[in-house]
Amino acid sequence: MTTETESRSATARRWGSQLTQLAAVVAIVLVGKGAVAEPFYVPSGSMEPTLLIGDALLASKYPYGYSTASLPIHVAVPESGRVFGATPHRGDVVVFRWAGDRSQVWVKRVVGLPGDRVQIDGGRVFINGEAAKVTPDGVGRAEDDNGSYETAARYIETLPGGVAHPIFKLYDNARLDNMPEVTVPAGHLFVMGDNRDNSADSRVPVRDGGVGMVPIDDLVGRVDAIVGSWNPGVRRQPVSDWLSGFRVARFFTKVH
Repeated sequence: MTTETESRSATARRWGSQLTQLAAVVAIVLVGKGAVAEPFYVPSGSMEPTLLIGDALLASKYPYGYSTASLPIHVAVPESGRVFGATPHRGDVVVFRWAGDRSQVWVKRVVGLPGDRVQIDGGRVFINGEAAKVTPDGVGRAEDDNGSYETAARYIETLPGGVAHPIFKLYDNARLDNMPEVTVPAGHLFVMGDNRDNSADSRVPVRDGGVGMVPIDDLVGRVDAIVGSWNPGVRRQPVSDWLSGFRVARFFTKVH
């Protein structure tokens, strides 16, 4: 009886040790996702050509500090200010919680900072009266959410301050090509997608499906790298061809 009891006790201790180790691993992962960086998946083409549908991103959380938006899972708790907060730089690509449904996480580029005056005239961005420099850069293929492609004019846009990045323009005189000058409120950001004619961004209010002015407290983190990429369009092909969907050249590339 003693031997059997000791055996059961030893087994219980082993199970307890394993469960403790598992709990520690889970805690480390959650802390890492909450405090350091978190992976995200790009489901739409609004940030093409910088980000493609199917890109897996790594967003660093520490550059802008932490708030309830930084939690790795959405929890319905009162919104808070930021701890160790910092304002993004113009040109940063950021991940944030959408005010229309805070369980959703969106990605856009910061164009206007608090206090900036932002205007869109003929598709061109003006910041505090200064036009962003736009240089033609050939053509590209813009993919929509249905997996179809459309030829797009490609440009290199240089924002005031010097950050240069590619953008797509699908149409002339598009519906979001003109917007009267607005001033970005304190504690908010004006963000845009790099696919200028296929992005519901700060040009569109939240009530109409856009993001409006994004509160800095809603930031999750800064997108620093693409860690993987797979073209979901290959799902329409035979399973044997699915490996061809991996975009190996985009693995572990820096986001500008």
